[in-house]
Amino acid sequence: MTQTLDPATRHAEWSAWRAENERRRRDPYGYLAYRAVHFLETEPRTFPGVPGVWTTGPDGPVVELGAGESLLVEDTERTGTIVFGPVREREFRRAARTGDVVLELSRRGGRDLLRPLDPTYRLRADYVETPAFEHDPGWILPAVLERYPQGRPQQVRAAVAGIEHTHEAVGEVVFTVDGAEHRLVVFGRDDDPGSGILLFRDATSGVTTYAASRSLALPLPGEGDSDLVLDFNRAGNLQCAYTDHAPCPLAPARNRLPFAVEAGERTPVLRGGREADR
Repeated sequence: MTQTLDPATRHAEWSAWRAENERRRRDPYGYLAYRAVHFLETEPRTFPGVPGVWTTGPDGPVVELGAGESLLVEDTERTGTIVFGPVREREFRRAARTGDVVLELSRRGGRDLLRPLDPTYRLRADYVETPAFEHDPGWILPAVLERYPQGRPQQVRAAVAGIEHTHEAVGEVVFTVDGAEHRLVVFGRDDDPGSGILLFRDATSGVTTYAASRSLALPLPGEGDSDLVLDFNRAGNLQCAYTDHAPCPLAPARNRLPFAVEAGERTPVLRGGREADR
């Protein structure tokens, strides 16, 4: 969605961004439908409600289906042994189906994962809404990107124990609030070299916003340019703000702002709270 400097258009685009986020969250097979996160290993493993015995290795995830078991793969019913092939880092592959449940294969921090997407999972019914601060033009800030001479791989903690991400830091975004200069590390995006992402915390974290991280997508300036705009009204929640089954990368320690960014999405409202709190 292209952003402009016109205030009315910015507000309309922000409203559309909010609506699209809610639409994705409420999708029957959106991330609120993750029923579990299972680690695949070289040793055979079985998982509740998932047919077969699962392993992974050089050929990627493999399932051995027993007598009477089957999976739907690309609209074809399969039995016996299914080799899914290697999974790319940060891939979301909806690889098979069993009844109404979609089996998603992914890879995070070099580890292969299996996550069932179940449209009847209780978290979907428990989700109420994601409130946000009112759109405030005062949180649209001019900034400069100071690029590193080359990308710097950086280890990043994940919201799920046992996973550590590696993201490429492309530079630091520099901006001023109340006369003080601040710097945040910017990570590049595998799927879009022209975009970056800020993972950050601030004085609202754990108070009115999700404690672990918020994220802000950034269109990166072209070669020879360094100016950009930080629109904190677009600060959004990561999947891990909602579900314990999302191994999201978390903000590096240096990306903590000492003031309250009262802009963007706030703590999600879930009946009974997040699963970890129940």
